[in-house]
Amino acid sequence: MIVYFLEYFFWISCFIIFYNYIGYAIIAYCINLVKKRKAIPDTNDFFPTVSFIVAAYNEEDCIETKIINSLEQAYPSDKIEYLFITDGSSDSTPDIIRSYPSIRLLHSEERKGKSAALNRAVQFAKNQVLIFSDANTILNKQALRNLTKHYIDDKVGGVSGEKKVLSVAEDPENLGNTEGLYWKYESFLKKVDSEFYSVVGAAGELFSVRRELYEQVPQDVILDDFIISMRIALKGYRIIYEPGAFASELPSFSLQDEKNRKVRIAAGGFQAIAMLPEAFRFWAHFRLSYLYISHRVLRWALSPFCLLAALVTNLCLMLYTESDFYTGLFILQALFYISGLLGAFSNVFSIKIAKLAYYFIFMNISVIQGFFRFLRRKQSSTWEKAKRSNSSVLENQALVE
Repeated sequence: MIVYFLEYFFWISCFIIFYNYIGYAIIAYCINLVKKRKAIPDTNDFFPTVSFIVAAYNEEDCIETKIINSLEQAYPSDKIEYLFITDGSSDSTPDIIRSYPSIRLLHSEERKGKSAALNRAVQFAKNQVLIFSDANTILNKQALRNLTKHYIDDKVGGVSGEKKVLSVAEDPENLGNTEGLYWKYESFLKKVDSEFYSVVGAAGELFSVRRELYEQVPQDVILDDFIISMRIALKGYRIIYEPGAFASELPSFSLQDEKNRKVRIAAGGFQAIAMLPEAFRFWAHFRLSYLYISHRVLRWALSPFCLLAALVTNLCLMLYTESDFYTGLFILQALFYISGLLGAFSNVFSIKIAKLAYYFIFMNISVIQGFFRFLRRKQSSTWEKAKRSNSSVLENQALVE
């Protein structure tokens, strides 16, 4: 009896992991292949007015690069306004912005967090499309044009750009390459989701929404970008993925910085699940619920725990049954985790597959830590400036773009 119980949990765990990371996307991709394509309208003369919003907290080392990059966007200057909000900043970030008269500075000494800052900035926004971008990212020059062209379709409520992680020479832990590979995988999933129906959660580095669809975000929200875009999707509008609009950023300075970021995002993910119960209503919006649960909810709420369950039940099955089959599966799992352990020693063991295994394990451990942080209500909504690698790389990227 106990063997059947263990087998049940083992195979259910394996199925959830496979389905979450690969299976659901295969199903959506196959449907996309046979789905009738909608004719794309001519957008050559379509330029909606844009409010470009950047929330910056103590970003003096990169804000000027961001300003110059923003002002060089290939978009009609009379159709765009720039709003940079620096609430709570105690360095020279507001002073640097003041030296550019074409940028409207919004500054308050009080710091309430990014969600509050975005809400305040939107109150001053006058144009049809809101575009949000992080201060520590660089956009390609056609980014705004490629985002806004989709709004010719009345069913589109938001457009998400692509996040790119730059590789840097001074990266002893090889975070740039590993994180970059992970985001290429995520970008593929976003493309599949978008073609199937809608992106489930926009990337905060670069995303846009219709001004009239924006809802004020509660001040304690951690993942403002996710909540903003999902609320719009739940109104029946699509969130499109546009890889032709991308935001490049540097990798985290160290593994500890990356861990802090991942745990914070995971805590925000569990908060978002609690805040969006209507996203589970299949009868109201079947395609969105399918993508939301398959891509997001399982990734946050079940897959990390299923990885642990699959390892433990596999070990028990190997010991109880002495089966060569379960022994072989356990050896494969053990090799995966050993390669991940070796991948942690980046200066010694630099095989790419080991790095990816390590990043995958590290990411799922961070999710579990984020879950317990969410339960303890220990994650603050106020954001700290993430320490990044040498900012000169970002400046060089700006020159290339």
